[in-house]
Amino acid sequence: MRLSVTFLVFLSSIAITYAAPPSTTVDLGYAKYQGNLNSATGNLEFLGMRYAGAPTGTFRWRAPQLPQATPGTQQANAFPNRCWEAGQGNQPVAPFPLRSGSRQQKRAVPDFSEDCLFLNVVTPASGEKNLPVVVWIHGGGYMAGSASGFSGTDVFDGNDLVRQAGGGVVAVIIQYRLGVFGFLAGQKVHDGGALNAGLLDQQFALQWVQRHIGKFNGDPRKVTIWGESAGAGSVLQQLVANGGHTTPPLFRAAITSSTFLPSQYAFNDRVPEQLFSEVVQIAGCSSVVDTLACLREADVNALQQANTDVGNSGFFGTFIFVPVVDGHLITERPTQLIRQGKVNGQAFLSMTNTFEGALFVNLSTAATVRTPPYLANLFPDFRDADVIAGTAQYANRGAPIDQAVAIMGESIFICPTYFLLRAFGGKGFKGEFAIPPGGHGQDVAFYFPSTGAPSFNNTVFINNFAQSFLNFAMSLDPNVKWDPTNTVPQWARWNEQGKNEMLFNKTDAGATVFHSVTTSTALLERCDFWESVSAFSVQ
Repeated sequence: MRLSVTFLVFLSSIAITYAAPPSTTVDLGYAKYQGNLNSATGNLEFLGMRYAGAPTGTFRWRAPQLPQATPGTQQANAFPNRCWEAGQGNQPVAPFPLRSGSRQQKRAVPDFSEDCLFLNVVTPASGEKNLPVVVWIHGGGYMAGSASGFSGTDVFDGNDLVRQAGGGVVAVIIQYRLGVFGFLAGQKVHDGGALNAGLLDQQFALQWVQRHIGKFNGDPRKVTIWGESAGAGSVLQQLVANGGHTTPPLFRAAITSSTFLPSQYAFNDRVPEQLFSEVVQIAGCSSVVDTLACLREADVNALQQANTDVGNSGFFGTFIFVPVVDGHLITERPTQLIRQGKVNGQAFLSMTNTFEGALFVNLSTAATVRTPPYLANLFPDFRDADVIAGTAQYANRGAPIDQAVAIMGESIFICPTYFLLRAFGGKGFKGEFAIPPGGHGQDVAFYFPSTGAPSFNNTVFINNFAQSFLNFAMSLDPNVKWDPTNTVPQWARWNEQGKNEMLFNKTDAGATVFHSVTTSTALLERCDFWESVSAFSVQ
């Protein structure tokens, strides 16, 4: 039987309207992966796909490599091994000599591994093509965290992001080397390996997205990178990577939740060199000539001991193994690059929490803490004049413990956000998460409920807040909403003239609060101070 032209056109229109769902098997060239349909969400999941070779042995502290070819079809149905984690600062003083102890062992669980460069992809089963892509970079101070959260059960589930985008995005969750494995620095690492290996992992994963995300119905031209805490710090690092001119571009937009910018020394400064020496000593490599070669041959448990011991030796609330200025990927201190407007990407959205610093200050020291020594320990390169000036900036911010909380929160999390907003020159949006107590990390459960129940279990708030990030990722503007029930009012861009932010809060009676506020002039003046001393806070 011959079909009429009209009928053929009709069939063609059906094919266009109802696109075929993506295949559950993808061929990445080096491996084939079999994904799974999540019956609860209707999305396709590809979990634990390798994006780089194992960074072990001679590949320790080297740039990530393409994976070796694997025959057959691999099952992508389980979360990958987590990267080894480090300790975090818990000491009353900094371990570095200032310009003007006790160590604990962390027992690893079996699912930690050096071979951890994997990622997860979740894509709608609708078959719609060329979807915007959201790449999530986890936090944890560059020393902890994974695609499966911080305990292995509080999962960063890409299904959460797809749902909050109304099925309009592809979600990618990446892992990267942490602690001593990802951020060991020093002259010998520079000469014989790769500095900022963890950042190179992230960039390698973003290059993977450019090559392969189309096979998952994502559009490589519409990538947004998003992270929280050190994940947001990682976003900052990728924004300033290659002097703000990464070529070809790896993303078009960026989101930071609690931007994180601790001290970032030159790779061969006294602090990275001291850390390198401590790792060498703990790993038993002090007596050899080629210490880096010895570290590459060292048992992973010895390196993990250094990871934990050195990490725990830091000043309370600080993280030891963090990015450095390497002269290649990160060409100058981030604050210098941001001040010059050297940033990658076309658009920017950032959320900060009201009291970012409280989690990282030892509140049990409220009776004894004093602001000048606190500043000196937080920023060991501060001169006496910087300590005096910083103390004066926070003299009216309550008791000394409140001053310490404000100093930690503003200098490392909040003010770097405004530096970035200025660099984007009117192409950015700023929000504040203020649900009491407004602490660091308390926003995560609102957009990743898979990590735990949100502290304010209000559907309107949860949807309005979480959807704002995804709306931005899809259209570069949180005001363009896929959900007609979203009630966030008009969100103005942040610029030097308006300085408008969107406040996300609730009343004492439990009613939702969404409205525009103006950035505090006093806060911006304190941020100007932090920018003025950034050469000595080393940011």
